[in-house]
Amino acid sequence: MALTIKKADKVEIIAGRDKGKSGKVLEISSDGKRAVVEGLNMVKKHLRRRKEGDPTGVKEVPGSIAISNLALFCSNCNKGVRFSIKIVDGKNKMRVCKKCKQAIA
Repeated sequence: MALTIKKADKVEIIAGRDKGKSGKVLEISSDGKRAVVEGLNMVKKHLRRRKEGDPTGVKEVPGSIAISNLALFCSNCNKGVRFSIKIVDGKNKMRVCKKCKQAIA
């Protein structure tokens, strides 16, 4: 699974409760099937005191979302797009927008 959506990529959610919103990928799961996007898919986490002085209560944290529900954000098209992989100089790979044919940084 080389060069799909990676950490620090800007993505747009294409399905689910936050459809149409975009954000930065904070982390990818170890199997590569789920991602956590900054400020999106917020879930409530109940905290319990572990040590003296730890806070308790309910905290909102971003939950994971399936990679299939994300589209890579193209700054030229200004929306989430499909992309292809282009091999440059024999070995280096880069992601290219299917619509505008520009490299996605």
